Amino acid sequence: MSETTIADPRFDLELQRARQTRALIVGPYLSPKAVYGADQASRPSAGAMMRSPDARLDEAIGLVAAIDVQVISSALVMLNQIRPATYIGTGKVEEIKALVEEHSIGLVMMDCALSPVQQRNLEKAFETKVIDRTGLILEIFGRRARTREGRLQVELAHLTYQKSRLVRSWTHLERQRGGFGFMGGPGESQIEIDRRLLQERMTRIERELEQVQRTRGLHRKKRQDVPYPVIALVGYTNAGKSSLFNRLTQADVLAQDLLFATLDPTLRGVKLPHGARVMLSDTVGFISDLPTMLVSAFRATLEEVTEADIILHVRDIAHEDSDAQSTDVETILRELGVDPHNHQRLIEVWNKSDLLREDDRLKTNNSLSRRPIDERPFLVSAVSGEGIAHLLEGIETRLAHGHAFFMIHVDATDGAALHWLYEHAHVLERNSNEDGSLDLRISISPDRIERLCHRFSDVRRMDAAS
Repeated sequence: MSETTIADPRFDLELQRARQTRALIVGPYLSPKAVYGADQASRPSAGAMMRSPDARLDEAIGLVAAIDVQVISSALVMLNQIRPATYIGTGKVEEIKALVEEHSIGLVMMDCALSPVQQRNLEKAFETKVIDRTGLILEIFGRRARTREGRLQVELAHLTYQKSRLVRSWTHLERQRGGFGFMGGPGESQIEIDRRLLQERMTRIERELEQVQRTRGLHRKKRQDVPYPVIALVGYTNAGKSSLFNRLTQADVLAQDLLFATLDPTLRGVKLPHGARVMLSDTVGFISDLPTMLVSAFRATLEEVTEADIILHVRDIAHEDSDAQSTDVETILRELGVDPHNHQRLIEVWNKSDLLREDDRLKTNNSLSRRPIDERPFLVSAVSGEGIAHLLEGIETRLAHGHAFFMIHVDATDGAALHWLYEHAHVLERNSNEDGSLDLRISISPDRIERLCHRFSDVRRMDAAS
């Protein structure tokens, strides 16, 4: 369950510092030929390989803009090999150094995973702060986390990252808020933290997160006892999950055209067309080359996905890299132990239909029509509401898969019986009689049939098509 948001008066100071920082984004990408010759650790994700270098650089620019710095310039660097000392060749190092001096750059973001040695060497060469993709995503997550749990998870991930950076100056432990890397904070003394102190802090956080995980398990058990099916939203960052969440639940979760706008999980109740109630969970967005330490740190949060009855994979179908983004999401789902091709459990939702041009909409509809009905994605717009009713019906149908179907007669005065049915079964159809009694068509899981027959004497089994 989501926690109370923690306010931090120092956020404005950090935001002000960020807006004064001039940034240069460098996209050092292996050429297609070099990718196949590189070791596994150096290769980009399958989704990243599906994108053009320009598209990857554009995404990196968006990531940097998400922490409110001034993006002054960018540079695309195609590599035939990765240099152990500086990642890029000496000639490119000199070119970027010239750009840093020309534009008075205060931050260079390298859109790759740098080793501690590479990062240190580049900082010496550029004479300015350098962060890699992992450090930047950690910074964004730190800025977005608004609950104690979220901040603990981000801090654990950052400490894991920092531990591999040898012994560097560290300000976060005295600031106690989300932002970490280059922006500093009120504690400008740059406390030196050795590995022992880092490990002690990590151990304390892990204990606290274990408690959070136990609490989440208790909440989940209470929901299972009620029980309400859980529907989890997953998808690439900025695919429109929070907008869809708001449309389905009539809630007011932060939904912006912003990378990682949602970090802390949110749960809300939703009524399906025939009255059954489900819990909808909004989760952190995924991204290409998401640091494994973040997947590990957020495992307690992501359990809402692994334990969900139905998973909605929300895609920005209007995005030019929608297929590549989908590949990255599927990769992370596999890491979590979720089969992305289990069509009984996972439903693809093609969002942002309102942004499709007429010819693209025609191609999209043709693509949908060629898929088997039980594997067909739902084309929706969280903004306009197009396709939402159809999606809810689809969720209802998937939840009923494998269930048994019954007709139940409930007397007008038997409110307890009606309450029991709504809590333990899915009410698919409800018809009122003249005397006020109700005839209900329901679906129920096989393990609850015995309880149903014990609770109701007037039970008539039906087939699914009835």
